[in-house]
Formats: sequence, C-alpha cells, structure tokens
Amino acid sequence: MKPISIQLYTVREAAKNDFFGVLGQIARIGYKGVEPAGLHGKAPKEVRKVLDDLGLVCSSTHGPLATKDNLNEQVDLARTLGYGMLISGVGPDDFKTLEGIQKAAQKFQAAAELLEPHGLRMGYHNHWWEMDKVDGRAGYDLFFERARGVFSELDVYWASQFGAVDVPSLLKRHNRNVPLLHIKDGPLVKDKPHTAVGKGKLNIPAIVAAADASTLQWLVVELDDCATDMMQAVMDSYDYLTGNGLAQGKTSA
Repeated sequence: MKPISIQLYTVREAAKNDFFGVLGQIARIGYKGVEPAGLHGKAPKEVRKVLDDLGLVCSSTHGPLATKDNLNEQVDLARTLGYGMLISGVGPDDFKTLEGIQKAAQKFQAAAELLEPHGLRMGYHNHWWEMDKVDGRAGYDLFFERARGVFSELDVYWASQFGAVDVPSLLKRHNRNVPLLHIKDGPLVKDKPHTAVGKGKLNIPAIVAAADASTLQWLVVELDDCATDMMQAVMDSYDYLTGNGLAQGKTSA
C-alpha cells in the first residue's frame, strides 16, 4: 500500500479562515501527507513547523510552471516545505490542436530541465480535455510523447472523461510515469458535484491495481466540490481507501 495524501484545494473554503486548524483536522483523520495549492498567506517556514508538529509531510505541490524567472523561488519553497515534486497544468485551449500540445509540452519539458539539477521534478495534472482526440489520438498521449522528462499526476476522475475512457487501461500504458494518483470519485456526469471516494461510480480498486507499484509513491485525495459536507467526505474517503487496503494512513495496520 502507498501512503495517502490530500490536495488541500479540497478544503480551501475552511482553510481560508483557519489553515492551521484544518491541517490539524487532516492529521487527526490519519492522512500522512498534504499537497498544497497555496499557503493562504502563511510563511513557508511557519507552515513547515506546523506540518512537522502534526506529523504531516508535503507529498508534492501544485503551483505555477517553473521558469527561469521563478526558479530560485520554486527551489527555496520546495526545500523549505520538503517536497520534490511540483505539478501544474494548462487549460483546454492548449489541447485543441497538435501545435498547442507541442507548445505546452515544450514549456513543461523546459521546466523539468530547469528543476532537475536541484533534485526536483516537474509534473502535469490532467483534466478531461486531455482525453479528447487530436489527429486520432488522445492529447494526453501526444503530450507525454513530447515531454519525456515530465511525470504525470493522473487525475483518475477527469481521466475517465465521465465514463468514456477506461482508466485502468490508460494507466497501464503510462504507469511507469505516474508517481502520483489524484483520487476523486463522483457520478461521472459533467458539472455534477463529486462524492467521497468509494461513493461514486469509478472502480477505484481496479485503478489503483493498474498502477506500477515501483513507480507510484502517493495516493492523493482531491474533491473539487461535493454535495455533502466536505470534511465528512474527506474522512469518508480516507476510511474507504485505508479500510479497503488501497492506501496507508497513520491508523492503517
């Protein structure tokens, strides 16, 4: 089993008012890691101290693409918070044409090459539009053929494109390049709220089983929105993944 983390975008509303209190709740539930998407105005060193005190680690982070202009800032933040994987993404317009995919891939590859000497990796987080076909092939496949130094943080719900894509098959094709799985669940209906993991229509066990055990490092829960109480969904997702032997938390056997 791989350890369980949570993308903190999931709890963004509560974190706006009490970021450190929310981190405490996450730790008490049993999550081992967090994946920030901003620090809600808190100083990185202060955040690191809170994480250390709570027994949490930064599995990874979401943020801007690494460039020459922000490289020093990116490296300093990574070293302070203790993560080695940075993730970003692009909008749907970039995946409408082969030229757009090529340009996006070049930017991400350049970022990966900037980060590599510092022991850091650049990753790409998908949505549903990367699964659209361009010249007869999924944009996701075309992108990673052109960005060989970039890893995939596969968002399994968006990758399903609302039931049109077989996610285990997709993952098996790319699993040697997927150290992070974004685990979310829902009704597989566009613009409908997500559910706690295990309460939607995705076959989560089959997806986790398709990952390469030597490559996968973390399962990262992310719910963009939810029709139920979000913190309850965060707890239920943890209970489902750890209770079914799919992920390891602090309370796992």
